[in-house]
Amino acid sequence: MGKTIIKNGTIINDGERFTGSVVIEGEYIDSIIRGELPETVAASAQHIIDATGKWVIPGAIDDQVHFREPGLTHKAEIATESVAAVAGGVTSFMDMPNTKPQTTTLEDLDWKYERAAQVSPANYSFYIGATNDNFEVLKQVDFSQVCGVKIFMGSSTGNMLVDNEKTLRQIFAEIPALIAVHCEEEHIIQANRKYYTERFGEELPIFFHPLIRSAEACYASSSRAAELASQYGTRLHLLHLSTAREMSLLDAAPLAQKRITGEVCVHHLWFDDNDYAQYGNRIKWNPAIKTCGDRKALLEALRNNRLDVVATDHAPHLWSEKQGSCLKAASGGPLVQHSLQVMLELSQRGEFSLERVVEKMCHAPAQLYRIERRGYLRPGYYADLVVVDPHKPYTVTRDNILSKCGWSPFEGHTFPSSIERTFVNGNEVFAEGRLLNRTPGKRLTFHPETVED
Repeated sequence: MGKTIIKNGTIINDGERFTGSVVIEGEYIDSIIRGELPETVAASAQHIIDATGKWVIPGAIDDQVHFREPGLTHKAEIATESVAAVAGGVTSFMDMPNTKPQTTTLEDLDWKYERAAQVSPANYSFYIGATNDNFEVLKQVDFSQVCGVKIFMGSSTGNMLVDNEKTLRQIFAEIPALIAVHCEEEHIIQANRKYYTERFGEELPIFFHPLIRSAEACYASSSRAAELASQYGTRLHLLHLSTAREMSLLDAAPLAQKRITGEVCVHHLWFDDNDYAQYGNRIKWNPAIKTCGDRKALLEALRNNRLDVVATDHAPHLWSEKQGSCLKAASGGPLVQHSLQVMLELSQRGEFSLERVVEKMCHAPAQLYRIERRGYLRPGYYADLVVVDPHKPYTVTRDNILSKCGWSPFEGHTFPSSIERTFVNGNEVFAEGRLLNRTPGKRLTFHPETVED
């Protein structure tokens, strides 16, 4: 592979920014050089990329995606969505288990890893899903090779709702892994649905979605999860938090000191319920997009460190599946290609610093999941990095959307910055709008018993 140097970029990493160069040797970062690149170092390189005026950051790590394989490949595949990821500067992903079949056995988990090793240019890991009856399977998982356990608490599709109290307590008490939870309380959702359909009929418009899948439903479930985690000392990660009230379940301590952590997704930071009139079902997700007040509370929680990680919940559906009333249209949408650009624009609007973007999308996921040698620009770490052009606007169109579903909630929007280059394990896999090669990424590995500060 030889030595590659990215020179004269504005490096944003480890809470600081400076002009310098990143020296890549094989799969790894050899060195970070502050200031001017010495001629003797430049002479040793096979390839030099001038990043003057550009930002150089670690590759983003998305801890929640749904790449739909196996069983739902009419709308997405690991191959297509991982390409969308690297195009957006996401160099590692963690995929959820609600596929067909659901990833609740070791055999189905192994199949996903084998598939990703064949087709994914991004690095990868996969959650194993919990059910009421697979506790013995969870005990057999090697969590140095698997990112965590996914639990649906309160609401789910298929048979992944864990509502057996004994099983739930066993998982929280005995599984030595991060437990990631989707929290919405089904009985509250059903009561809300009954209330609104009895008064307004079955063909409810999208405005009813956050009233049915309400803030109350979210808090009832997430507070229950936090209660169990506190009781058993569980490493609990609350996924896609969407309400101001749920921020009371988190604290602003350093991440290394936390046992209960929170994730926010880019759509809950970007949209609020005022946007349903313009975007309709394009922004229908579970949990639902909620009020402007909720969105502002999430942004503030990101600034004050109550929220720990920014992800996507990338969940593609065909456009035809997004049609109909709020009770019929599918929930979810493609986000992984544009999540970093969303966060960079929010930063450029003054919501938070660029250093905070890098912390929450790159450093914190690596620290929280205890990922080996990723998430930072440091000598000896894998060379997963992104070059961003902050002066080159990028307009989302049907022609440049790479997710298999072929649409985006950001169609027509112009971001102020562009993802210029993406490196994964030292390979330049994406540059200037095109995939350069399909060199497979690597399986993420974890250190379950240590926290890297």
